[in-house]
Amino acid sequence: MSTHLGAEIIKAEGITKRFGELIAVDKVDYLLHENEVAGIIGSNGAGKTTFFNLITGYYPPDEGTICYRGEDITHTTPQERVALGMMRTFQLTSTFDNLSVIDNLVLSFFRAHRKSSLFHLFTNTCKRHRKDEKIASILETFELQDVAAREVKHLSLGEKRRLEIAMAILAEPKILLLDEPLAGLAESEIKSVLDVLRRRIGRQTILIVEHKISQVEDFLQRLTVMHDGRIIADGGYEECLKDPEVRRSYWQIDVSGEGGAGGCA
Repeated sequence: MSTHLGAEIIKAEGITKRFGELIAVDKVDYLLHENEVAGIIGSNGAGKTTFFNLITGYYPPDEGTICYRGEDITHTTPQERVALGMMRTFQLTSTFDNLSVIDNLVLSFFRAHRKSSLFHLFTNTCKRHRKDEKIASILETFELQDVAAREVKHLSLGEKRRLEIAMAILAEPKILLLDEPLAGLAESEIKSVLDVLRRRIGRQTILIVEHKISQVEDFLQRLTVMHDGRIIADGGYEECLKDPEVRRSYWQIDVSGEGGAGGCA
């Protein structure tokens, strides 16, 4: 996998978020480059989800700044960030469960690219655009063509996860932000989701928060480890997991008898 880095696309400096006396994110600096595939891990309470919410605009920071392609977006709304090209998926898939797979895709595409109301989209757009080239292509890419006519409520969790990611990609975001996309999936479903995501490498910036770190080791170009609201390691996958602070804080391994300094913190 290429290690060439593109231009800066996200830059966070001194980001802090407090909830009462709790400092969930503590003066974090973070840089994401165009077309980079990066991941954030950490134990429960490490601050990774809060940081993700800060990046995507769901929480305002108490201190610090966030820039997107050099533009200050610290206080912009999630909707404004979507308009700039930042698209987030959630742990619980956000789809229209009583509609078919293909109609979900049509609605996602035209909501992103046209200003029609939802009522207009439901009543006029779906039938006319089910054979659109982009819709047909995304069905094939995400291996959803066999369930295209099925109502979403009848999909497996893995099929639904693939659909949600497909809907996000149809919006053609500059950054695809994935919040635990492998949660609750069987091994075969995990492989299927990662297979389609691998096709985006080099074509799209991807930032993923994931607990199943072993599943994405050959997928990520860069890993960031958080603990107690701070970044304790940032770099290559193997490099970070061997870092003494990561071994002590994330894996809870006693490293008191080990010599040498860490690699990427």
